[in-house]
Amino acid sequence: MACGLAMPMQAADLCTGYGPQAPRDIALRAGINARHFSMAPPATDMNLCNIHLHVQAEHSGPGFSLPAGDGPHGGFRCNDSAYMTAAEQADPTGGEGPLHGVVPGDTIEVHWVHTSCDVRPGEGLGACSSDSCANPELRVESQVFLVVNNADALQMSDFDYPGKADDRGLHQPRALPEGTGAPVVFLGSTTGPKYSEAACSPLQVTWSVRPQCARIDITSLHDWAESNVFKEDHAHGVRGLVRAPALLSAIE
Repeated sequence: MACGLAMPMQAADLCTGYGPQAPRDIALRAGINARHFSMAPPATDMNLCNIHLHVQAEHSGPGFSLPAGDGPHGGFRCNDSAYMTAAEQADPTGGEGPLHGVVPGDTIEVHWVHTSCDVRPGEGLGACSSDSCANPELRVESQVFLVVNNADALQMSDFDYPGKADDRGLHQPRALPEGTGAPVVFLGSTTGPKYSEAACSPLQVTWSVRPQCARIDITSLHDWAESNVFKEDHAHGVRGLVRAPALLSAIE
């Protein structure tokens, strides 16, 4: 069955008792999930704890609405995926680069995960909590990229963790992407292919998703994969889009 045409789940099949879920279509603002929690502080006032990426966009948005198929490698592609030059599509590593599973022409969704805990950035979401801070506030800053072979495109190093805290003692990325529209901010959950509309995530996350794609250089991604404190060397799969209003928060 073609992506986007799947029959909606029956209410009896939906997970119950959970807060709002993610990913979602950020162009649709409706949601009736009754569980509410406070928005997390701005990312600039929190600790960066993890950076990772998913192959294909988990969310759907104005700039990334092309269905990429079903399953853990489905999701959505940037709308301008078909408008790449031959040079931009050329793979400089022949599919053997350090960032496994990503080639020019792919869409990726990068997540900068921030926490209220006093922790250092590290591997996986486990780096976002500690024994003394087991239930943190979480915020995920998200940007969808079209991967191209072009050194003039954005560079992952500009958005990486510089390796030390700032003058306030907070761990922050060098920068977050700009120029891709005002982020859509909403309450949701963690994502990833182990979750679905029948198997929900219990974690509470404030999402900040930029609505347009940007282009990022494949070589910069491979360079990042060779040496990052998050031990990220591959693109993660995607969680299917959450469509049931009972599992979504209303976007203000």
